[in-house]
Amino acid sequence: MARADDPALEAAGRFLNSFKHPAHLLVAISGGSDSTGLLVALATLCATGRFPGITLSACTIDHDLRPGSAEEAAWVGALCARHGIGHSIRRWEGVKPVSGLQAAARAKRYDLLAAAAVEMGADAVLAAHTRDDQNETVAMRAARSADGIGLSGMADAVLLNGAVWLLRPFLAIDRAAIRAFLAARGEGWRDDPSNDNARFERVRIRARGVSPDPAGEDRMLLSRRAAAFLAENVRVEGASFALERAAIDMLLTDAGAWRGLLLLAAVAGGRVHALETASAGRLRKFLASGTLSRLTAGRVVFDRRRDGLFVYRECRGIKALAVPAGAAAVWDGRYRVVNRTGRTITVSAAGSGGGRGDGAGLGGPALRASRAAPCLEFEDGARVPADRAAMEPVITPYARFLPYFDLPLANALAGILGRAPFSSPPNE
Repeated sequence: MARADDPALEAAGRFLNSFKHPAHLLVAISGGSDSTGLLVALATLCATGRFPGITLSACTIDHDLRPGSAEEAAWVGALCARHGIGHSIRRWEGVKPVSGLQAAARAKRYDLLAAAAVEMGADAVLAAHTRDDQNETVAMRAARSADGIGLSGMADAVLLNGAVWLLRPFLAIDRAAIRAFLAARGEGWRDDPSNDNARFERVRIRARGVSPDPAGEDRMLLSRRAAAFLAENVRVEGASFALERAAIDMLLTDAGAWRGLLLLAAVAGGRVHALETASAGRLRKFLASGTLSRLTAGRVVFDRRRDGLFVYRECRGIKALAVPAGAAAVWDGRYRVVNRTGRTITVSAAGSGGGRGDGAGLGGPALRASRAAPCLEFEDGARVPADRAAMEPVITPYARFLPYFDLPLANALAGILGRAPFSSPPNE
């Protein structure tokens, strides 16, 4: 029998106590020790009757990557049944990529979990990442990053696809403690053979051994500083983002302001990630020079004029997109377009060969920015009436994964673009 002061039970108890309102929680469980421990700890506490407002469900993602995965999912179903928890299985159907398999599997897993949560009305998805996973993540990011960006590791809460929060109750405890908890209760688990496959980066990092997550500037504080900078210094001007001249000095001296600019540029370029280290270095050098000119990096033009800095999408490499009648799609990573007509529409850049520019009367940065603005036409070239299609700006860096510590920054970007703010975690 597990001790009352068992680390796994304590972590699960603190987590359940963080909810001030009734909640339906979907536990992501693979059958490994971590997710099994999370499910058993939560089920044990809920069975005491101390948390009547909490409803538990479970979901297993069968990636269909190796023989036996379906049998493992069935084993998890039996475990859930013993604890009186409803269980569902979602399978990754179709052809799997030859390269980048783990990244693709991770993205698909989260998509399937988010869809399952929305379908069953769950308030959050729970994942059993541990302190071991956290330290490995930091080590992996340190190996990839020359300037230390992202070394804060995983967030304890992440908004998936802008729709449902994924929460990590076990992020502060070790895997060994979870396994000791399961052993004390006579519970087993199923080890995933891929955890020993040296083809995968995380396995190689684990084999070398990792150090604890390093201390550093608090990511939430940095996000708040970036948010404040954006809210005070950035405005939408036509098809560009404009910053006053005085704000440029702040970019060069304040880490929060600099992070805000890099994420703003990612939004302008429809990119998931901020500028790579080399490109960010070129941008910093360009801004520090004081030169009134233009620099292009990461699909974005940084246009410095006497009256300030203008940031806009480069009118190059922008592919046209056909949106069928009644459908919705994301164009160029920047706009979600909803077709409310009965015909296919084509979205292209206004200044490209497929689009007709609306730059009459414009000049300078405003004209250049307008060339990358969206133009909606029917297949015969006729313009789509404004009331027959809807467009919403996409905050691409956070469209699929929004870490909680970046929530202030994401909401500042939403405010600049006139979008509704992102939701907060259900236990906040």
